[in-house]
Amino acid sequence: MAETFLAILLVTTSATGSNLVYRWPPLPSAAPRLSRARPSEEASCASQLDNPWRASHFSDSAAEAIPHFSRSGLETDTDDAWDRPHHTSQDESRSYSPTTVHSSSGEDSPSKGGRFLINKPPVLHEYDHLFGYSSDFLANLLCPHFSMCHQKFELLVDNLAFIGHPVCKDEDGTWRFKPEKSKSGPRGRESKAGTSTNGTRTSASPDTRPTSSEKVPPVNTWLDKFHLVIVLDIPDPSSSASGNVSKYFDIIYEQVAFTVTAVLFQEQVVSNFVETECETLGSLKDLWEPFSNYASQALEISSIATAMKALYEAIKTSEMAYITIHNLPLEVQLPPYLDSLLHSEGENELDFARPLDDEDAQAWGQDMKLGWRLSSLQPWKSLLLLDGHNGLDPSMNLRGSQVNPEDRTLVEGLIRFLETASVTLSLADMASLLDWDLESQVMPTVRWLVQHRRAKVVDTVHVGLKTVFTLPSKFERPLAELSSEFDSQFDHPSVPTLPVILAKISSSVSKQTDNHLYASVVQNKDLIPMYHDIVLWMLKRDMLVTLHLRIRVVATQKVKLKVRLAREKALARRSGTHDYHRRGLLLELKSADDDDELNLSPPSTIPWLPLSPRTAHIHSRHQSNESIYQEKIDYHEADGYGTGDSEKRGTDEDASEELDDPDSGWDTAEDHLRPSMISDPGRATLLQRRWLAAMSEGKDPLIAKRFQLINQYFDGKRCDDEILYRAEITRKQLREVLHHYEEYLQTFLHP
Repeated sequence: MAETFLAILLVTTSATGSNLVYRWPPLPSAAPRLSRARPSEEASCASQLDNPWRASHFSDSAAEAIPHFSRSGLETDTDDAWDRPHHTSQDESRSYSPTTVHSSSGEDSPSKGGRFLINKPPVLHEYDHLFGYSSDFLANLLCPHFSMCHQKFELLVDNLAFIGHPVCKDEDGTWRFKPEKSKSGPRGRESKAGTSTNGTRTSASPDTRPTSSEKVPPVNTWLDKFHLVIVLDIPDPSSSASGNVSKYFDIIYEQVAFTVTAVLFQEQVVSNFVETECETLGSLKDLWEPFSNYASQALEISSIATAMKALYEAIKTSEMAYITIHNLPLEVQLPPYLDSLLHSEGENELDFARPLDDEDAQAWGQDMKLGWRLSSLQPWKSLLLLDGHNGLDPSMNLRGSQVNPEDRTLVEGLIRFLETASVTLSLADMASLLDWDLESQVMPTVRWLVQHRRAKVVDTVHVGLKTVFTLPSKFERPLAELSSEFDSQFDHPSVPTLPVILAKISSSVSKQTDNHLYASVVQNKDLIPMYHDIVLWMLKRDMLVTLHLRIRVVATQKVKLKVRLAREKALARRSGTHDYHRRGLLLELKSADDDDELNLSPPSTIPWLPLSPRTAHIHSRHQSNESIYQEKIDYHEADGYGTGDSEKRGTDEDASEELDDPDSGWDTAEDHLRPSMISDPGRATLLQRRWLAAMSEGKDPLIAKRFQLINQYFDGKRCDDEILYRAEITRKQLREVLHHYEEYLQTFLHP
């Protein structure tokens, strides 16, 4: 949010008009636009020219010497003349009339000694102007009509965007909760007051605070409306992806503006809190101290002012905002990578803002769909607990005496969960150890911890650190800063410096064996506990990327020949003993199987590179050999071998049905004798199933049965942890299958 977030405003409306009560920061300013404005006619041309033009054409001294000229002879068009409204003397005289003073609290107060008529204090400009506009002008602009309250407010003025959720009292002058509507939506007052959109519970104790369903006694107040406004600098269209700006504004409204306004509205209805705070700030403002003094003193007497400051600073640093409104704690945040929505995909090396797919979006929920750098939430993943707020233990606040007795059981279960969580345990293992249900208990707890930045989902780390890691493309912080922090925390003489560890991890990826962390870095069992802490330290700072084993199945030439021979034998049995042509074809196929003479080139008819004369001769001979085999097979199948229909069916009904199946895969594009990849074994065709079955011939029955069970996951997309979880096998059993079927499998490492 550091790119566009400018300020937070609190605007109120009373019978005397609208007023800008407080803002943070005290003197906000928008970044200048990189645009070239047309010089005005009234000023000299040299003084109105922008610096890039002046620097590229002539010196400043020469520019100042250019005489003034009028453009009266040219065609004038005032439509593109851009002028912001200015605070006029008429507005000033109306605001400071001889009889009354427009108080910041919204009430009329008599002038005391006429001190406003003698000399206007020089500090009034800081009070009365903001972003180049009059404060009265902005206050009237940001307090809409009653009919436009209790809904999303979005206003674009010049290069500024104002986002909020204005609320007002009822027609009878009473602040009360509205009854819930039958049709609920993501916005509006139908959401429960006191519950934030990011899942933070803000309801108070029932003995002191009535709920929305209870009647509140009518109280006559001078406060008619209030509006907490988020001010943003509209992103430059040249750097914005199409359609992302509206999503950007929606997330800010839902997660910040609406959430905080809901709490303020609840406290106003319950205890007239907002009006009391405005009176306190108004009385302080009427002293007309320098604005910096006013802003700092307001933080000492107003919880709204303190909350606005904490919220602004947390959002600017992309941190969680811990604020308190009327002794009511509240946690507010924006997605940490929300600014990525403002850039095109080409500007981001890793597109963290890209929406999750349907499965991941359903697992994480709609609130975490955009702007989060999230791993997939799966049972074979693990949970890494992060340092709590201000470096505190995440479970420390749960052990206090302030926990209600009815919530004690829930709190004790959450403490057990936090004590059990480890990167060496998968979420499924944690559910088993805690005797919790994975979907209804473990997953919601993980979502809550991740959303409130108490934890992050990572890949499971081997207990003996036999996990293969690589490095990300870049670190979020400078390496020198990370190295200094690492040296201060890990000063053991056996631990090398951080750059040395990173170099060893980076070089280990190129090794075929012994490329895991223990073999490449640790190399001592006594150092495993210490390196566990180092791995946790690096994972918290996104300095490691886990590589997983992925597997694909290759149908080799021998497997295809074996299946082709079986088919020809079945056709020979079907045609009878007099079919000498097919028997000759079987002999040729067997000879090719023994000599391994068939073409192994890719199926492309045009070579990728020009062939040498010798290579071209071999290539043409292989092509001709394969075409001869295919022509013989096609000829004998089309001929029918002189038999009738009844003889073609044969006596072997199973073999006959398999050969005559139109979806069998024979005579298709994949029916060739070149090695090929089975892209999705879980949805293999009939011909691919024959190849998979032929791979198990002569294997141990137990291993063959296990291969038949798990080969559906050998598509190159499923990692080894997912295969172990879904197939319910151990890593040793997976290694046995990979060893026995090594000639048919392609393995590789990938994140």
